[in-house]
Amino acid sequence: MQVNVADSPVQSGVLQNNQTPMYAADVLIKPEECVMLLVDFQAGLGFGVESTSRQVVLNNAVALARTAVAFNVPVIASTSASRVYSGPLLPPVQEVLPSVKAIERRSMNVWEDDAVRNAVLAAKRRRLIIAGFLTEACVSFSVLSALNNGFEVFVVADACGGLTPQSHELALRRLEQAGARMTSWIQTLLEFQRDWTRHDTYEAARAVVVANAGGYGMGLAYAREMIHPT
Repeated sequence: MQVNVADSPVQSGVLQNNQTPMYAADVLIKPEECVMLLVDFQAGLGFGVESTSRQVVLNNAVALARTAVAFNVPVIASTSASRVYSGPLLPPVQEVLPSVKAIERRSMNVWEDDAVRNAVLAAKRRRLIIAGFLTEACVSFSVLSALNNGFEVFVVADACGGLTPQSHELALRRLEQAGARMTSWIQTLLEFQRDWTRHDTYEAARAVVVANAGGYGMGLAYAREMIHPT
């Protein structure tokens, strides 16, 4: 069946409202539009993570933080009960973000804490990238509240840790049904970079991939060392 382009939602919208059509490049996230919120990356909560390997989640969290640094995306980190149970922001994450001081709070929902919420709002970015512990509680509550506050929210699912594989998955499904977008740390990085000919961020992005992206990173390192144009 042949489709009349004039009848498509985008095209008809342009004809009726004189709007510019949304091309693929407008759908992809851009660093200058994003702010990142890291929720409760703390050992005391990490002990309870059983949705996947804790080491894998830690690697992904570090890679996500490094991605934010590589692309100058503002990062807000928040912790809870750090002095009585959960401990400080995980050292490998803090090491990547030496200038970021985690904002301590009492509520499970980040959005109910004025200091954290105001820090996110102060960035004046419309797209919010979230990751943390635990998927079923602190991450979910924050995502749902941010969506209700009008943010476009991207959940870095492979940098979130849940209590069980099933409860983690069910939480992500609920967030997706509510309007959040699921993504991964490597997709976030590649979407920011978009094109490996973008030299301003090439080396920093490549370094994250080599250090944290497993076989893909090995391939990039191998290519640089072993493949030489003749």
